[in-house]
Amino acid sequence: MPGIVAFGRRWGIASDDLVFPGTFELFVRVLWWIGTLALYTLHEGKFDCSGGRVLHSYLVVLLILLALIILSLCAIVYVSAQGTITNPGPRRSIPVLVYVRVMLYVPELIWAILGAIWVSDDSQGCQPAEVGAVIAAVVASWILLLSTGVGVLFVFDPLGSTHPGPQSQELLGVRDLESSQGSQLLSTARSVAVRVWESRLRLLCCCLPRDEGHRAAFSSIAQLVSGFFSDTDLVPSDIAAGLALLHQEQDKMEQCRDPDEALSHSPSSPIAEDLEAELEKATHCMQFAVAAYGWPMYVYSNPLTGACRLSRDCTGLQYRDFIYVSFHNQIYEIPFFVALDHKRAAVLVAIRGTLSLRDLLTDLSADCENLPVEGVSGACYAHKGMSQAASYICKKLLNDGILNQAFTIAPEYKLVITGHSLGGGTASLLAILLRSSFPTLQCYAFSPPGGLMSKALADFSKEFVVSVVLGKDLVPRLSYPNMEDLKRRILKIVSNCNKPKYRILLQGCWYELFGGEPDDFPTEMDNRLKEELNQPLLGEESLLIHSSSSYQGLASEKSPVHGSHLPLYLPGRILHITEDGPARRSCFSQVRYRVEWSSETVFRSVLISPRMMADHMPDAVLLSLRSLTQDRPFNLCPSSLSNSHLNVI
Repeated sequence: MPGIVAFGRRWGIASDDLVFPGTFELFVRVLWWIGTLALYTLHEGKFDCSGGRVLHSYLVVLLILLALIILSLCAIVYVSAQGTITNPGPRRSIPVLVYVRVMLYVPELIWAILGAIWVSDDSQGCQPAEVGAVIAAVVASWILLLSTGVGVLFVFDPLGSTHPGPQSQELLGVRDLESSQGSQLLSTARSVAVRVWESRLRLLCCCLPRDEGHRAAFSSIAQLVSGFFSDTDLVPSDIAAGLALLHQEQDKMEQCRDPDEALSHSPSSPIAEDLEAELEKATHCMQFAVAAYGWPMYVYSNPLTGACRLSRDCTGLQYRDFIYVSFHNQIYEIPFFVALDHKRAAVLVAIRGTLSLRDLLTDLSADCENLPVEGVSGACYAHKGMSQAASYICKKLLNDGILNQAFTIAPEYKLVITGHSLGGGTASLLAILLRSSFPTLQCYAFSPPGGLMSKALADFSKEFVVSVVLGKDLVPRLSYPNMEDLKRRILKIVSNCNKPKYRILLQGCWYELFGGEPDDFPTEMDNRLKEELNQPLLGEESLLIHSSSSYQGLASEKSPVHGSHLPLYLPGRILHITEDGPARRSCFSQVRYRVEWSSETVFRSVLISPRMMADHMPDAVLLSLRSLTQDRPFNLCPSSLSNSHLNVI
């Protein structure tokens, strides 16, 4: 639901978002009122100290003021709980109730000041219990007042002004986007949004230098983020509700899915290049991908003993086996090392994943950049940040003679490139750049981002790149088209659900924490007239009337939502590891895994799951690979077995 309009501007909170904060404050206020009443009752007629008369008046007025605040909170909570996300009609009185509640803050502030003055000047001679109770009341008043101020800062929307002007006209809704005036207003609003997001990024990365490279990255990321959110009227709680509903819907469809056939061999590789052999190689390379993170990842993986065991050998390499180690870290320039892997007779290049703000900026620089490769037919383009990082490492390896030095020592070795996450995506692109010079090279990319390279490059990389993805990892499913698809699905499911938001969030939290059967939320509107939903109420507009590709897609599952953003794919052949057994298990039960070759179509939608980030962690990927290689007879999936994860929503 669009943000509530109050005090001449639009806020980042909707009229149905006041249930939980209102209930919490109501609980605190009721306890406070009961305590104050008990204090007044116990000491009535005993206010015989020097400031007793002031104390008596203070408690009486405080009781009345708290009673009024409690009544206003009851009204806010009750009204905010009415209606649905897209039907704010029953909540049309919320702005008035908010004004009433804000007006009560004025006498509360004054009374908090008077209470502080009484405690400091007029409390001499009074009973310690009386003075302590008043101090507690004053402290509670100031805590709630300051908490309210912090809450206002959180829900403040820099783009929420409703005063006359181009920006406000866009925020209130540009209906005729075909006209030159509408296009101009839209362009102006987007420029303002880009500037706001740039300011947020600079604030977040205030410790980074303000050079030209960082400014260009901030601008590129701001344009991408502002463009993604520019056509939605959702506040953060709407997105949370949509994700909760979507997760349950995906689980319901997964339970009803027919089994598919899994492949024991990669469909694009010779039959001799079987799953077991690739799994052994991947497990070995994953150790180096984890080692590229250095001591932070080792301590994270071993929180109790990691600091005491940092000197342990975790890769099987000796100091003399390292040819080159780079700790240099800037935007588009990420750390890596080159070493001799005698066990596999390989010159190994391991690239670090995301571990700093600079790495995060490289991740978020998701525009497409041309990456021409000799011998590849079709459009060649890739993720800008990782393409730049791969070019940087390629120049270091070739121009500085690093690979030449390594192959001088071990001329019979082959080149192997590996990395996890950001390192995995960069490793894949680096392998493509070096393929012409090293025809026998191999690359193992662990949890690479989904929005990485064009279809032509992805097909080309199948000959020498293997991607490994664990479970419902979010990152291999991240791409602009996938995120647009996720946004469209959230809009559709939120628009069609006829339950109030607070119920959706409560039941969603219960489902995430304790499991159970997915809730059977309605997916069709319950006889509500579309005219009711299309009528703006107190500045809040229905989701169904906003002009955007995402909203146009509500009516059809096949509606195009990708706009001008080019599709990007995972690199190479894909090994998909999933948990074998029920989706939810006991905390003490042993996790068993299964693995099979998969295709890029499996990763064209984002899966909502509590493990969508946990499955991305490098220690989790390494643990699953080790489990598979140590227990092959039970976990490697033959072609006759099914996999419930091959098809996704």
